[in-house]
Amino acid sequence: MVTPALIVFTGLIVYPVLYSIQYSFTDFAGFSEPKFVGLENYINLGKDPVFWSSLRNTLIILVVSLVVLIPGSFGLALLLRRRIPGGSALRAMVFAPAIIAPILIGLIWVFILDPKIGLLDRLLGNLGLPQPQWIGGPTLTPYAIAIVFVWSSVGFAMTIFYSGLQQLPADVIEASSLDGAGAWKQLRYVTVPLMRESFAITTVLLITNVFKIFELVYVLTDGGPVHRSETLVSYMYFITFSNQQYGPGMALAVVITLLGALVSIGYLFLARERRSA
Repeated sequence: MVTPALIVFTGLIVYPVLYSIQYSFTDFAGFSEPKFVGLENYINLGKDPVFWSSLRNTLIILVVSLVVLIPGSFGLALLLRRRIPGGSALRAMVFAPAIIAPILIGLIWVFILDPKIGLLDRLLGNLGLPQPQWIGGPTLTPYAIAIVFVWSSVGFAMTIFYSGLQQLPADVIEASSLDGAGAWKQLRYVTVPLMRESFAITTVLLITNVFKIFELVYVLTDGGPVHRSETLVSYMYFITFSNQQYGPGMALAVVITLLGALVSIGYLFLARERRSA
């Protein structure tokens, strides 16, 4: 019964991954025969300052997203769970960015954050306030990308939390109310512990999605200036397709996969330890 799915999974996932790993140990440039170079590509990555800069930017986006998106989407789910006027329309509005293509989201935010044509800097200028360089600068770009990513992902995360809240056992919630637990204690000692699986799923999906960010960077800054706003995936794209260095590009792809897997597994391990403690 699982054979068709296994064939598709092997052809579309397993084989490309193994193919990438194989070519990460070569100097393949797309035309000539690949030459085995061992760990040279990985060693060169460790010496590449742009790699470390792109890793730093990716980690900044990850931390900001975790700090803002997880509590923010959970709070929205709690709010929308209550019977409020226009709740269904509000849920649809919050979820809407999740179904927009990332490249279109990038185009939308270019007209908001761009230092030359952006609406935000123009409004700040009219108010006589400083006009930071939100995108394209050496400092604020990863934080701006993180905010755009949060805006595009909050609806999806909120939906997971909202579904989890709908599945909470009503008798446990009612029992805690009869025992005198107020809204805060009920949230802290009943709702959040029962929602641990939803938190775990949302966090792992967030981590994997951050390590795949490409379109937002490509549209907002194209990695500039001088690669200062690159993320790991956008830099991999530059190495592989712009420079046509497929061997080093595949090495970076392997590193990205390992980093995403390690961070996700590490979080799941810590979450399991906390549950068993």
